[in-house]
This record gives sequence, C-alpha cells and structure tokens, in this order.
Amino acid sequence: MIQPIINEKSLKMYSKLILYISVLGLLSANFSFSQSKTELPNILWIVAEDLSPYLGCYGDANAITPNLDKLATEGTRYLNAFANTAVCAPARSTLITGMYASTTGTHNMRSTYNIPSYIKSYSQYLIDKGYYCTNNAKEDYNSSMLKRNIWDESSDKAHYKNKKKGQPFFAIFNVGISHEHVIHNYDPKDLVHDPSKMNLPPYHPDSPDIRKDWAKSYDNITLMDKQVGEILKDLKKSGQEDNTIVFFYGDHGGILPRSKRFLYDTGTRVPLLIKFPPKYMKLAPTKPNGTDDRLVSFIDFGPTVMSLAGIPTPEHMDGKPFLGKYNSEAPDHVNFFRGRMDERIDYMLGVCDKGYRLIYNFYPDRPTGQHISYLWRAASARAWEQAYRNGQCSEAQSYFWEKKPTVELYDMKNDPWEINNLADKPEYKIVQEKLFGKLIDNAINTKNASFIPESELIEINRTGTIYEYAQSENYPIEQIVDVAIKSATGDEDNYALFQKGITHKNATVRYWSLIGLTRIAAQEWDTQQAIKELLNDDCPDVAILAAKTLYQIGQTGIASETISKYLNEEHLGIKLIAINAIQQIGDGAFAHFKSQLDNVYKLNSLKDGGSNTIYIKDIISEGEKRIGTNKNQ
Repeated sequence: MIQPIINEKSLKMYSKLILYISVLGLLSANFSFSQSKTELPNILWIVAEDLSPYLGCYGDANAITPNLDKLATEGTRYLNAFANTAVCAPARSTLITGMYASTTGTHNMRSTYNIPSYIKSYSQYLIDKGYYCTNNAKEDYNSSMLKRNIWDESSDKAHYKNKKKGQPFFAIFNVGISHEHVIHNYDPKDLVHDPSKMNLPPYHPDSPDIRKDWAKSYDNITLMDKQVGEILKDLKKSGQEDNTIVFFYGDHGGILPRSKRFLYDTGTRVPLLIKFPPKYMKLAPTKPNGTDDRLVSFIDFGPTVMSLAGIPTPEHMDGKPFLGKYNSEAPDHVNFFRGRMDERIDYMLGVCDKGYRLIYNFYPDRPTGQHISYLWRAASARAWEQAYRNGQCSEAQSYFWEKKPTVELYDMKNDPWEINNLADKPEYKIVQEKLFGKLIDNAINTKNASFIPESELIEINRTGTIYEYAQSENYPIEQIVDVAIKSATGDEDNYALFQKGITHKNATVRYWSLIGLTRIAAQEWDTQQAIKELLNDDCPDVAILAAKTLYQIGQTGIASETISKYLNEEHLGIKLIAINAIQQIGDGAFAHFKSQLDNVYKLNSLKDGGSNTIYIKDIISEGEKRIGTNKNQ
C-alpha cells in the first residue's frame, strides 16, 4: 500500500482547505437559516369588535359588506367558529393564552387577576421563532398579561411595516367601529339602512327604537367592512400579500340585547374567514371560495397561528391547532363559560356541537336580563324592557326578563334564534345527556376555576395565582362540580349533601352547598340555625349569601349587620358582592340600606378603583331609580 507523503507544506495547504470548507459551511448555514425565516408565512389578523356573522357572505340580506364578501371568495369561510364566552375581556384573555379564561381564573369581566409567568402569550412564542409581532391596538387581556411586554409594538401606530427586511410578521388590526357603543348615541336621520326593512329576531318586540338600533348596527358593519378593505389594500401595496395568510373574525357576538354577554348563538358565534395566498395554498383546508364546517373556537386560535409557524402547542394550552404543521383532529363540541358581567353576578356554562346548544344556569332564580348599565345605554334595551313591563311581549319576548330554567337546550339548525327550549323533553334525552356529559368533563378536566366565588378569587390573588390554586389538590374539582350542578336543581334529595357541604373546609364547596340548601330548605329551623353560623364565615361570599337568605325569611336584624359589614369592606369587589345581594333581596332592602349606600356612593366617587368604581356607581344609581329617588336632586 502506498503511503501518502505528508510534509509541512502539505499540512499547511490541508489546514487552509479545511478552514475554507468550514467558512463555506457556516455561510451556507446562515443563508439557509435566513431563507427558512423568509419562508415562514406572514400572518395578519383583522378583528372586528362585537360581530356576529351578519355579513353578505354568510347570507345576511341586510348586510352591505363587499370587501369581506370578496375575501370569502378568495379563501375559506368557517361555518362553526365560536368565542368561548360572549364579552371582550374574558374572550381576549382566552385568545391571548390559548386557554379558557375559566381555566386561568380570568372569566369575570375586567378582573385582571394574576396568571403564572410561565403561561406565555402565543405572540411570545412567535417572537422567539423570529417573527415581528404587532398589535393595533386593543389588548384587554383581563389579566396580569397586560403588564407584560408581549409585542414588538402595541399601539394605534403599531404596524408590520417596521419589521426587518426578510423578517416574517404577525400583525393584528382591531376594528372598533362595530363596537356596541355605536348604538348608544346617534342621529336616526343619518341612518343608511331602512329601519322598516330590518328582519327582527322573534325574541325582540317590534319597536321603533329596536328597529333603529338594528339599522344603526348594520350601518356600522358597512363602515367596518370599508376599514377592512383599507387594511387589505395596504397589505397589497406593501408587497407582502403573496406571503401573508389573512384571518378575519369577530371578537364575540353582536351588539343588540341578548347577543353580547349571553351564551346564546347570537353571543358566541362569530364570522371567520381565512385567505391563503397561492404560495401557502397547500395549508388551506379548502379551495378558494370554500366552506369548512369544522368546529373551532378561541382556545384554538393561538395554537393555530403557532402551528402555521411550525411551533408545537405547549401542554398547558387548552386549544388545539386547526391548521398548519400540528393540525389536530376536529373536535365534536365547543365549550362556553360566563361569569360576572360588569356589575351583575351570574354564572353559566354551555356546550354545543354542530346541531344543538346546551346552557346550564347556576342561578336560575335570576333573570337572564339583569340590568347592566352599559347595555341599558342602548335605546333598544330600554324599549324592550318597557314593552315587557307594559305587557306587550309574547312568550318568546318575555323569556329574557323572567327567571331562567336550570337547563336550556336548543336545536340550532331548526331554531337558529334559540327560542324553543327542548330541555327535559323525552325525545331529546340522548342529545341532552351527551352534551351535559361534555360540559361536566370539560369542567373537571380543565379544573374550571369559575366555580370559585369572587371574594375567594380576590383572596387567592393576593398571594398567588388562581390557576395554580385550581390546579392543586386544594381545589376538589369533582366535588365542587357535583355540588354546584345539584345546587341549581332544587332537588330535595340533595338536602344531606348540602348540609354536610356547608361545613366543608373548602370555601367553594361551602358556597355552592349553601346555594343549594337555601333553595330547598331555607324555612327549616335546623337550616336557619346552620345558616346563622355562616354569618361569620371567613369567605365573604358565603357570609353575604347567608345574610341575604336570612333577610329574605324575615330575620333582618342579624342579616343587616353582616351586610353592613361588607358594605364597609375596603376592597371594592367585595362591596359590589354585597350590593348585588341587596338588590337580589328587592327594592325594600335597597331602601333599608339607602343611607349606607349613599355613603358608599360618595366615598366610592373619590376613589380610582378602576372598573369596580364604575360598577358600584352604576348599580347604586340604578337601584335608586327603582325606588323612585334621584341622586341629582
């Protein structure tokens, strides 16, 4: 065998060759890395506020939406897209985390509780991947996420044009002109849509004010469509259209009463259009101008954009991608939740498949249409309430103002306005049981924190996070779900369960046990003695509920002491719970506490307590109107 001749000169030449090859390798690697970044799709989200699928492309005859109709012909129109709740802040909390706000404990409107630092926004994962991420401009994440730096830009000036050359972008443009406030104050003479031609849902009485508000909402949908058109024109002018996947959707349902804030189809179903440029058409679920009936909801949106960028879904996220590299199996249902809305306390869970919707009401003693001051700024809300009080409403139109059934079940295909409750009808027993099972499973599997009464949420948030508490052994979720579900039924067979539950070490178990007990046995002497013991419970919600119950059965003295105590509570959120209890008792109780409530109003006016300051003013003002007084006199 011939051995190679190795000398000093050949060694030097060999070393230079190796160095040259190494440098070429590094350059090639850098070039490939740069190239792979540019091959990532840009993603543009256009988000319209307060919008049901009232668009021409969804078959709405009242809608004038040429830009969105064109977008639909160029992309995929989703037929079953949903917000998991029906109001902005909890819905946006769900979007930004890929988790139900009921999982993170951020389900109550404008509560802004802490979430763990390891729960990151989808935008942070995109930034780590190399994306330039912008938000223009609404955040409203209802949590400590608001304090974090999760965007490259977030303002009304934020724009993808500020990205580096070759850098992929993710950009949000929020369009606010369709928001609820537009029907609060306008000149009817300026209406473009003809109120007389509006197709009213059967739950709305035929009133001039209601017709005008519907017309105004469609006028602003037209203006929203024009703004969307401008955003799409800018994208084309930027030269990025061929590299950009475009999403358009609404942040929850529409603005007329019984839509936004409520778990009906009108509050949760949203339009969703997605356009894929030819370059990324292989990622599209349909050809252009196609439809997809897959069930998708807000928990899935964050994981989906991450999947389109090649990022796997973190285990803590509740959602699953419906597009991209990690596209998942289509779900057979969507879950919903609803907590406190502004100043009014109510609690519901919901679930739907492609055909039916089930809603479980945990406070059936309270009407669906509790007075919410912001909602009542609309003439349509006031007109509807007045028509009901005047006896001018049909059964379907009166339903909103009366005590709720515990269970609501609707056939969404044959009853799209959801006015015929099918719950407990024998022929729908299998459907009801199936959906109810999905609702229970979701509550247990996610360790749903929305069962926790708000005063307890406030206390947990002082030293930790609600999410971590609810995921711990300190939160007996299966027992809580069981007692909360049974508390709403009024079934006397649960008496022993509730009696035992009011002494449980967990405040949430005590709270729902007391709810159940007061519904079936408040007049019983033994029950009254047990309730009196709870006046000193360390959970304010339990103590206030005990006091409310005793007040309602005539024991006003000891009950008033406890309620007064919590009206003097420093935390405005706990004051709000006490004021709600007073209004639930009735106008007589409001008159009884009037001097103290006046004092709360005056002291509250001096504080900058954020949303709770507004809510307390609103609920006291409304109560005083009801008992015939005027704060401005």
